[in-house]
Amino acid sequence: MSQTATLGAVTLDCRDPRALAEFYRQATGWEVVHTSDDYVYLAGDAPVRLGFQRVAGHREPQWPDDAKQFHLDFVVTSIPEAEARLLALGATKPEWQPGGDMATVLRDPAGHPFCITDTTW
Repeated sequence: MSQTATLGAVTLDCRDPRALAEFYRQATGWEVVHTSDDYVYLAGDAPVRLGFQRVAGHREPQWPDDAKQFHLDFVVTSIPEAEARLLALGATKPEWQPGGDMATVLRDPAGHPFCITDTTW
């Protein structure tokens, strides 16, 4: 099968793209490669950029909630150590944790759920 497209970025809607980008910049070590009043993009060692887009009236996703539509997975070397650092950066940890020992669900400062895991699927 021939390739039609290559994924270039995943963009999260939020109220404050600069603040949310700063959380993920500190979490990933990626660099800001574009910034404006309404958009910020980070790039690092992955071929995909992570973007943040201002949306007026953005509503925080809920967890658990079937309407969340997607979440990000981040591979870490130690789940407990990564969890502590991310919580210190402003993440929150929801009570419901479906991943057992394989993954921990956290929420970024804008409420988007994401997982940290020490394995790749």
